[in-house]
Amino acid sequence: MAVYKRTYRGYSGPITETWSRFLVLFRYSRRNLFRSKFLTAFFVLCFFFPLLCGLGIYANDHLSAFSFLGQRGGPLFKVDGRFFLLYLSIQTSLAFILTAFIGPGLVSPDLANGALTLYLCRPLSRVEYVIGKLSVLAIVLSWITWIPGLLLFFIQASLSGWDWMMSNLWIASGLVLSSLLWIMSISLLALALSAWVKWRIAAGALLLGVLFLGAAFSEAVNRVLQTQQGYLLNVSKLLNIAWQDLLHDSGDRALSAGEAWFGIFAFAALCFYVLMKKIRANEVVR
Repeated sequence: MAVYKRTYRGYSGPITETWSRFLVLFRYSRRNLFRSKFLTAFFVLCFFFPLLCGLGIYANDHLSAFSFLGQRGGPLFKVDGRFFLLYLSIQTSLAFILTAFIGPGLVSPDLANGALTLYLCRPLSRVEYVIGKLSVLAIVLSWITWIPGLLLFFIQASLSGWDWMMSNLWIASGLVLSSLLWIMSISLLALALSAWVKWRIAAGALLLGVLFLGAAFSEAVNRVLQTQQGYLLNVSKLLNIAWQDLLHDSGDRALSAGEAWFGIFAFAALCFYVLMKKIRANEVVR
């Protein structure tokens, strides 16, 4: 536009609130999530086990449905912390596979194509960029972890009554906190690997390798040093101990709950630090 025409006017419309600008990244990133038919089918498959659990809870309360099997007496199983611990173990396993496909494609394309400069030259900080990308995984994984789990809790509460719900609210809070703890840890790891390994397939394979090799290395440390502190290097074990603590499960624990919480937050802080080392507006090539 020629300057002498003096027809340019600055934008005077509504401005997006500062706190919500990271949602722009979420809105555009989620468009590419389910373009693959395989991912869409797998995402739908992740709801099969919660549906099976819901039917089991209903049938458990109405044992007449099993009269043709000759079942009599009390409930077939107890809906307690251990039940939701099993639910979490299965759903997070499925969610981990989904993360291995989705996570590596969130940051690596921006780095490979030099797009971070375009993002960060706008009123968007590095932390907001990370939060925007992290929200993609957090929201998708929430749909297959704690959201169906809360629905199962309320189904049981509707069948057992108000007293059961009030006396077992710790299950709902433990379920949500356990899921969010897992989502935070695995999402930060996926983004960190995506930032450092620009090849998407390699980043997904490395995500699997970090957890499995970490578990093997922690066992080796325990055997050599005759200790249990090697489990501090196994984030899966640490998360399982934290789940047992939140859901009041009295199973065997190799470490205390305090040590597990410390290890989880140290792992998350390390992943965040590694991620922020790569999220920069410019890069020096030597």
